[in-house]
Amino acid sequence: MLRFISFGSGSSGNCYFLYTGNDGLMIDAGVGIRTLKKYFRDYGLNMSQVHHLFITHDHADHIKCVGSISHDLHLPVYATELVHKGIDHNYCVTRKVDPVDRHMVEAGLPIRVGDFLVTPFTVPHDSSDNVGYMIEAEGKVFCIITDAGHITEEMASCISRADYLVIEANHDREMLMSGPYPQHLKVRITSGTGHLNNNACGEAIAQNMGEQLCQVWLCHLSEENNHPELARKTVEAVLRSYGIIAGKDLQLEVLRRTMPTGIFELD
Repeated sequence: MLRFISFGSGSSGNCYFLYTGNDGLMIDAGVGIRTLKKYFRDYGLNMSQVHHLFITHDHADHIKCVGSISHDLHLPVYATELVHKGIDHNYCVTRKVDPVDRHMVEAGLPIRVGDFLVTPFTVPHDSSDNVGYMIEAEGKVFCIITDAGHITEEMASCISRADYLVIEANHDREMLMSGPYPQHLKVRITSGTGHLNNNACGEAIAQNMGEQLCQVWLCHLSEENNHPELARKTVEAVLRSYGIIAGKDLQLEVLRRTMPTGIFELD
């Protein structure tokens, strides 16, 4: 059975784990390896179950532990060429990825790793490069989109294929605009290469989901400009305006910023 855990989803550190009975794939490495080892033990898992590490982009909250995790677990690291270069130049990454462990991916080109068929796709964000991943395993399609300024046709197509979707609901626009952030940061966040707000997230789901979509997780919530219940209720309201009822037509949950979610079984 395919299973999913989020070990952290937000500016403090992002890390996700998708695994089968025989294989495991980690997405992003913003959580320290000692913390991850504890989390794995808490859930009766072992870090040896992780066989592949995929990186979305080169901002610190997604890559700060990539070198140490890759080195300690002897993991291949998959990222675009620009993201690998960004990792090398990011001072927050104290241990870089060993050259032998660097593997390139390219948007639109599927790659087979173990039990998983992984297709990267371009996601607009103000990093060196950024991709989401559409991951096929055991007859299921799992799609993850984080740190997205807006939804492109390519992203919409991937959402339409998903059985399971992780998608950014970063901020409530009113909280952001009336809050203490400086104007240049507000402009950055709300730009086309910034972050999706709650309403835009709901619209992305409602306008592009296929009938097979059964579970959505909201990710990368801002600590200062959002709240889990507000994000969930806003997305629920947008879905309802399209005649889609959360809890009936699909399950909707919010990923915790700094704690694991528990194990989701994707059956």
